Amino acid sequence: MTKRWIAPMLGTAVLIGAGWTVALAEQPPMSSAMAPKAAPMAGFKFEKGYLAPSTLPDSVALLPPPPAAGSAAEARDVEASKAALALHGGPRWTLATVDADLFAPRATATMACSAGHAIGPTQTPLTEHLLRRALTDLAASTRAAKAKYQRQRPFMVNGQPMCTPDLDAVLRHDGSYPSGHSAIGYGWGLILAEIVPARATALAARGRAFGDSRRVCNVHWLSDVEEGRIAADATLARMHAEPAFQADLAAAAKELAADHSTPTGCDAEAAALALH
Repeated sequence: MTKRWIAPMLGTAVLIGAGWTVALAEQPPMSSAMAPKAAPMAGFKFEKGYLAPSTLPDSVALLPPPPAAGSAAEARDVEASKAALALHGGPRWTLATVDADLFAPRATATMACSAGHAIGPTQTPLTEHLLRRALTDLAASTRAAKAKYQRQRPFMVNGQPMCTPDLDAVLRHDGSYPSGHSAIGYGWGLILAEIVPARATALAARGRAFGDSRRVCNVHWLSDVEEGRIAADATLARMHAEPAFQADLAAAAKELAADHSTPTGCDAEAAALALH
């Protein structure tokens, strides 16, 4: 099996190849400078994506360069970052911290309230499988541009705290533009909107907010988040050409149609999302 090492990706490292599943035990050791203080993703395994690396959208060709120094676009990013810093320590910051952890078993539950189902590995395993496989492709879709531009993250520029300080050392070596979390969150929202069309608006909005949590966390600029959504659009369009994706999408739709669970904590989530 041919494998290609890419590091880091969204606070961890990823092995790209044919017929692979990523486990931390398979990865080369990080240098002491790169190693985070904690390992929140320890034991996490990436699902095999639906797309071969050669079929992923090229984010360098797809996206414009990040805002130039001194440009109006950069000034917009700085102002949006300042607005996000005002949310530090409040309910929106708390929600952003939850959204940040893609490696927790409950990560997909961030979409539960907008979907109207208690999504998770136990309650909805087929939907979980679909979203986890899609995560791999959605995240990988941002890698080329991240590597090319190596944009500094907001916390590196403004010196203010971020919501995942244990990943400081890792994030400093992972380019800010575009946001992989934004691609994942928006992609998840759009995928679930296909499965639960009656909640399409709420799901797309939650996916958008999931990405904006990275701005609130002080780890991404607004333009990083916005272009992550474009990467998600392109990746999802390509995934639709894959029979395996279509089969998993249909299985998840059938699963959710038969599911009568009710998610919890939705009032608190809605209140937090109302804060901008």
